[in-house]
Parts: sequence; C-alpha cells; structure tokens
Amino acid sequence: MRGLKMIDLEALPHLPGCYLFKNEEGTVLYVGKAKDLKKRVSSYFQKRDHDSKTESLVQAARGLDFIVTNTEVEAFLLENTLIKKHWPRYNIALKDSKRYACIHLTEEKFPRIRLARKKADGGNFFGPFVSSKERDYIFEVVRKTFQLRTCKKMPKRACLRYHIAACSGPCIGAVSAEDYAEKAKKASSVLKGNIKELIESMEKEMRELASRQQFEQAMALRDEIAALEYLQEKQNMERQKKHNEDILNYIVRDDTVYLMLFKVYKGTLEDKQDYVFAFGENFLEEFLVQYYSENEPPEEIILPEPLEESLADFLSHIKGIKVKVTVPKQGEKKELLDLALKNVEIGFFGDRKKLEALQSKLSLPKLPNVIECFDISHLSGTATVGSMVQFRGGRPDKHNYRRFKIESVEGIDDFASIAEVVRRRYSRLLEDKHDLPDLIIIDGGKGQLSSAFQELRQLKIRTPVISIAKREEEIYVPGIKSPLPIKKDEKASLFVQEIRDEAHRFAITYNRLLRQKSLIPENY
Repeated sequence: MRGLKMIDLEALPHLPGCYLFKNEEGTVLYVGKAKDLKKRVSSYFQKRDHDSKTESLVQAARGLDFIVTNTEVEAFLLENTLIKKHWPRYNIALKDSKRYACIHLTEEKFPRIRLARKKADGGNFFGPFVSSKERDYIFEVVRKTFQLRTCKKMPKRACLRYHIAACSGPCIGAVSAEDYAEKAKKASSVLKGNIKELIESMEKEMRELASRQQFEQAMALRDEIAALEYLQEKQNMERQKKHNEDILNYIVRDDTVYLMLFKVYKGTLEDKQDYVFAFGENFLEEFLVQYYSENEPPEEIILPEPLEESLADFLSHIKGIKVKVTVPKQGEKKELLDLALKNVEIGFFGDRKKLEALQSKLSLPKLPNVIECFDISHLSGTATVGSMVQFRGGRPDKHNYRRFKIESVEGIDDFASIAEVVRRRYSRLLEDKHDLPDLIIIDGGKGQLSSAFQELRQLKIRTPVISIAKREEEIYVPGIKSPLPIKKDEKASLFVQEIRDEAHRFAITYNRLLRQKSLIPENY
C-alpha cells in the first residue's frame, strides 16, 4: 500500500500509547489509541478488507508519530485530548462525542456532589474517568462516606436519602454549615488523592466491627476502603491541577542530545516536542533560554537535574510570576519524568535502525547522524527555488531547514540550480566554521549528482554524497554509472525517500509562496 512507504513499522514498540497518522504536509489525519502500538498500526497495512474510510486513511497517510503511555487507560485519556486538539479529518465522528464524566463538588453554601461532563460551572472537578463503572463506584463511596447532598435544590423537608443515612440533611438543619463544610473539604481531599489518614481510620473501624462479629458492616466498609485506595492510583496523563507543567528529559549519545518536552495543560498531556542538537557543556541551560525566550514558561517545569538559581529567576522574569523548577525523586512527577525518558529512548533510538541500515548499504565511515538533502522546484522555469532539509538522529530538524531563491540561473537548468544551492550552503558553513553533515542527498539522477559533486570537490569537501531518482527510486553515487543494488522497499531506501520527499515538500511550499507574492501588486 502506498501509505506504508513513509511509515517504519519496525520502529513501533509493543507498548500502549497513541498514534497519529499524518499527511505529506504534517497535518494530523487520525488519532488512535492502542494497547500494543506495533500490532495496532501494523494491522492497517496487513488487512485487505478495510472499509472505505479506513482504506482512504491508509492511502493518504505519509507519516506517523506516537506517544508511549504507561497504561491503556492513559492512552484512552490522551487520545481524547489529542482529538480535541487536532480535530483530525478521519476522527470527524468523534467531534460531537461527549467528554468523559468528572465528579463535581459545587461551590454552594452546602456543596452538592454530582457527575458533570462540562467544566463550565464553578467548584472543583475531579477526573475524568474513562470507565463509567469505576466512576460511579467512586462517586457513591465518596457520597455515602461523607453524606453529601445530590439534590439540585434543597427541599423544605427531609427526603428518603436522609432517612436511610445517605445524606446528612442540611435541608432540615440536621448538620451545621461548618460541619458540612468539613465533610465537603474531606471529600475534596479524598478525590485529590489525599486519603491515607482517612483509610487508616476506616481500617480501624473495620477491625472493630469484625471483632464485634458485625461482618456484613465490616465487609461493606472494606469495599469502601478499596474504592478510596483506587483513588490513590494517580493518572499520569490527565490529573486535576490548576497550573500548567512542562516535563523535559533527554539522552546524550555520541556527542548529540536527544531531548523530549511534554506539555501538560492543567493536568492533561496535550503535546510532545522533540529536539536533536549537538552536545555542549551547558546544553540544557542554552536550550531552556532559547526555548522559553520564544515560548511562555508554564507555572512548573519538571527536570532531571537542578538549575542554577539565576536561570530559574530568568524563567520567572519572563513569566511575570514565580516559576517552580522541580527535580522529583519519587512519586507521580518522577513517573512522568521517566515516561518522557521512555519516549526519548523509543522515539529517537528506534530511528537509529534506519541510520544503521543506511550506513551499511552505503558503506559509510560513520553513522549518518546529520543528513542534508537538496531539491529544486520551479513552474515552467519561473520562480525557481532550492530547498535544503536537515535530519538529525533520523528525524527532521526544522530549525536547520534552508531555502534558496536561485540567483545565477535563468530558465530551466536543474543541474546549474543544484550547483548554486550546494555552493552557497557549504561555502557559508566553511566560512562560519560550522560542522559539515555526515551525508548529502541530492534529489535527481546522475546529472544533478555530478553537478553537486563538482561543487563539493571545488570546496574541498569530502562528505559522502548520493542522489535518488524519483521514477524507480534508484540511488546513485559519484563515479559509478549503475545505481546501487538497493531495493526501493528496503529500510535504507525508504529512509532516503522519506528525506527526499520532505525536501521536495519544502521546495514546493516555497515556490508556491513566491508565485503568490508575484500576483499581488506592490502597492496593494
């Protein structure tokens, strides 16, 4: 199938998480969850009896991203968040779906407990809960334990719930406002997970009931304790908080930093961003300064190591309020930090297999960690432009993309145009004393490759260079007439095609932009 071309199934782990199918422009087409990412995504390309909608999705898919979670429940919650963020075309049926229900404590004089799907009203919300059975069970335990009212409007006389001891009866003054407020406070604390002391007191009561051979009441209390203990199991992906967090973790390997940033909005993981850059002594400090100079810091940043006080002050200055920097050693935040690290390991170093395959097939002296690819785009010889995309660690590094307006070539001459952009790119790198890539790829056949190779030799650059011809996806190297014996469906070839297609997309986008500008009068 066509969509399989750009998707490396081998990089997917046998772990729960969410997957995002994307088109050539990087737009999210579909968000799905999986108990086993590899099995689920592979099924799209192994089955032959898809419905028309799924078949259309498979044909349109050109890229795949994924986020690993700790549990399938977390994947379910994350899926809900991602769908609401991206509104993917093939998730259209889910746009009007109801949000998972939360437990709501109102902010009335005598707060009532209720189930709610929208967080529009005041008060405190807890959840959401994927399983309605679990949600209802917890709701009933908390309601019963603290005897909270559920009525929309308090009646003038006691209802049945008061008579069966399910409500403390604020409507008839059976409980004071202060005592009721204390009950609501304890219920809120429990729903937030602060229930250790309550459980201890309930366990003491349960033992006393059992000693008096009141086994039925003791068993009922045991079930209530079990429900409260469930609340202690923190949900990593969607926690009820009033502030935002960024979670950063990284791996340093071969003088390269592989960093991932999780963005958590009011307890909900909304996005992940990944970066690859050269290792330096103060790389984390440099990254944080650059990133948060362009992006507002959250209220809390969770890191694997402490920051200098001055950097923390810098972040607070940008935010305008105190930014908390946390280095957790245990607990929920440590679990989130570990989850980010797991995603770094899987996300980046699953790509390492592509690099190793390319190194092997091309007999490269070292792993091609940094790859640059060039393409030319024009419309009947007009608005000719060049593009250069860079891949680091097997992934696009869009901060290092470059585009060129062709200056020395008139008409249609792809050979001369390639020569110009290669010359401009690498003469500038040499002038600025910047590192050269590990591999250069040219979009085209032997002619484009020859033009690029001559420019590189004039600059005395010995970086390996190859080209890939579109029709048969053949890969050429300088000095050899025949293409390399690499099948177009092999991992190495698919990776080169992926890089070439990204360079082509970037060039076309720039060409289209210039043509649009040319249609607008200067004084418009």
